[in-house]
Amino acid sequence: MSDKLYCCLLLCCLTACGSPPRAPIEDRNSPAPRHNPPVYRSSEAPAPGSYRVRRGDTLYSIAWRNGLDFRALAAANGIAAPYTIYPGQLLQLKAAPVRTPAASRSESARTVPSTSKPSATKPPVTQPSPASGKKVIAVDASPPPPPAPPQKAVGAWRWPASGPLVRRYSSTVHKGIDIGGNRGEEVVAVAEGVVVYAGTGIAGFGELLIVKHNDTYLSAYGHNDRLLVREGQSVKSGQKIAEKGSSGTDTVKLHFEIRRNGKPVDPLQLLPAR
Repeated sequence: MSDKLYCCLLLCCLTACGSPPRAPIEDRNSPAPRHNPPVYRSSEAPAPGSYRVRRGDTLYSIAWRNGLDFRALAAANGIAAPYTIYPGQLLQLKAAPVRTPAASRSESARTVPSTSKPSATKPPVTQPSPASGKKVIAVDASPPPPPAPPQKAVGAWRWPASGPLVRRYSSTVHKGIDIGGNRGEEVVAVAEGVVVYAGTGIAGFGELLIVKHNDTYLSAYGHNDRLLVREGQSVKSGQKIAEKGSSGTDTVKLHFEIRRNGKPVDPLQLLPAR
């Protein structure tokens, strides 16, 4: 009886040792790992001269709200294109020097001829070689830094909407113009560009769109009833981008602004006469 029990135990041990190990289980339904954006958590109020990013903000809308050039704001905070920011991130509301692209001919008002004399070319320096005693010509081979590439000009401005001009630009109290009309009338892009903000995060503008035309010019369309384009979308000159409304105000009108290098300018100086 003991011999049989011994044989059974021996057989069980051999069977267990010979079983192959289980293969690891792969869950094909679980999502692939991805890079998560940084999380900024702080309950402290931002110090004067700084701003804590909120959900829905873009670098362009923050620069617009504070009268800054978006490139200067990005440079001051070490943010590279495409200027991605995150909720909770603390930004310093200051302007850093930026390299301004050369203006194209169609945007230059006039060209002033230079009165300075051209600099003389430095001759190569001849020096004796300490090893052979022969003369060696030393040439400065470092090329000058290339100029900034010219930016694309705004071809031709057009009016953003039909309707009467009910309020004009003021450099102190009203940084744009107001165009009256009826609810639902079309609002169009004044030139081709890219939508860099669409939302209600800037107080006093209601449903607002901001379009970037180049590194110099931005345009804004406020108090809309309905936005028809989204952030990141390219738009053509004359394309319908919104419908006129009264969001953020008490009457139906379009509030329209143009910013040049972050500063408001009178749109009537750029729009065609009508």
